[in-house]
Amino acid sequence: MTAPAMGNLDWQPAAQVPDLLAEPVRTGLGDLPASAAAIDPTLADTAAFCAEYDVPMAASANCVIVHGKRAGESTYAAVMVLATHRADVNGVIRKHLGVRKISFAAQDDAVSSTGMEYGGITPIGLPADWPVLVDEAVAQAGPVVIGSGIRASKLLVEGTDLAKLPTATVLALASPA
Repeated sequence: MTAPAMGNLDWQPAAQVPDLLAEPVRTGLGDLPASAAAIDPTLADTAAFCAEYDVPMAASANCVIVHGKRAGESTYAAVMVLATHRADVNGVIRKHLGVRKISFAAQDDAVSSTGMEYGGITPIGLPADWPVLVDEAVAQAGPVVIGSGIRASKLLVEGTDLAKLPTATVLALASPA
C-alpha cells in the first residue's frame, strides 16, 4: 500500500508506524485506512502546522471535545470540523446532544478522558460511548489531516471514513469562519 501525499510530509501507512500513534489510537484504528507522518510537536497547532508543512487549511480537520450537562448527567462528545470552519456549539451541537449547558471540555479533562495529548486529540480511539459529530464539510472533503493522539505526528484519512466511525453522526454543525 502506497501512502497518499499531502503537503511536504513523509506519509506512511499508520499500521507500519505505531510509535507515531497514541495507544488509544493504535487500538482504535483497526483496519481504517490511514497514513501517519511525524511532525515537529511545537508545530502541532493547526495554523502553524499548515504553514510549515504546506497543508491547506481546508484539508485539515480539528477535533474538539465538548462537555454537556443536563439534570446532573454529564456527556462528552468529539466534534470534527474543518480548520476553515467554526462549530455551532451552543446551537446545533447542544441540541443534538440534548444537553442544557455545553462548553469545550477543560484541557485536563480532555487529556485524562481520552488518553491523548492536548493538541493531538482525534476521534479514533475515543471512549466507545462518546458520540463523534462530524460536520458534513469534513465528510465531503476527501483526504483530511487530523490528530494522531500525540503532538509529534498527524494522521491522513478520508473524511468519508471519519463519517463511518462506530459512534459518528454527520451533521451540518459548522459554517465557514
